[in-house]
Amino acid sequence: MNRRLVLAAIAVALLATMAGCSMIFGGISDEELDREEEYDDLRDSDADVAIDIEGGSLIGSGEFRAVYDLNDTEELSLYRSNFYRDEALDIHSVRYWYPNGTEVTGSELDVDQSRSSTEVRVPDGNGTVAFSGGAGSKTFQLPAYTHGSYEVTLPEDHRTSNFLFGAVSPGGYEREVVDDRERLHWEHVDSTISLRFYNTRDIPLFAGLIGLLVLVGGTGIAYYYRQVKQLQDQREEMGLDVDIDDDSGKGPPPGMR
Repeated sequence: MNRRLVLAAIAVALLATMAGCSMIFGGISDEELDREEEYDDLRDSDADVAIDIEGGSLIGSGEFRAVYDLNDTEELSLYRSNFYRDEALDIHSVRYWYPNGTEVTGSELDVDQSRSSTEVRVPDGNGTVAFSGGAGSKTFQLPAYTHGSYEVTLPEDHRTSNFLFGAVSPGGYEREVVDDRERLHWEHVDSTISLRFYNTRDIPLFAGLIGLLVLVGGTGIAYYYRQVKQLQDQREEMGLDVDIDDDSGKGPPPGMR
């Protein structure tokens, strides 16, 4: 009887483990693959790859939309790298357009997700594929999954141009501002695009904070200096004017000579 209970417990544990693995490596649901999203504006871009970043908040992350002209590429391996390993890129709202413009939703494509990558296979390497995913609230990083020209548009009122708050990699890009949105363009990218950006209102806020800290610090220093000066004046009035820097020990202190 006890043996049967042990075997039953082992079987339940195995089923639970398999179910857990299924949840982890079960891939992306059809609902996520087919989620509604608009890509027409990015498809009108002249770049081979057009990416639009939607800003997040102080407590929430942003998102990005991306459209790729595949140029004889039938499979994309989507991932992000961290300090330890490559991790699969979570995507949603996947779309594919044949060269003749026929649209296919993500659930109709071959999309497989493992621990290290999300594989997207398309029926014609000369078509166009689009997908969306997560971005940081003030940062963005994405490997160059295909070669060619890239165009990245930042959220409204955000910039990368201040060297203290912004950064762009790789170099060799062109920057322009269109409708208060900064746009970066590379003629060719074969490495990871990495951006750090800021809201334009952050600059005067930061300057105001620095000014406040300087004011508070200056007030504190002035108060400290005033207290020291008052103490020095009191010592002089009491005949205790001792040169505290002269600690050679020559002679007794005043009042004991």
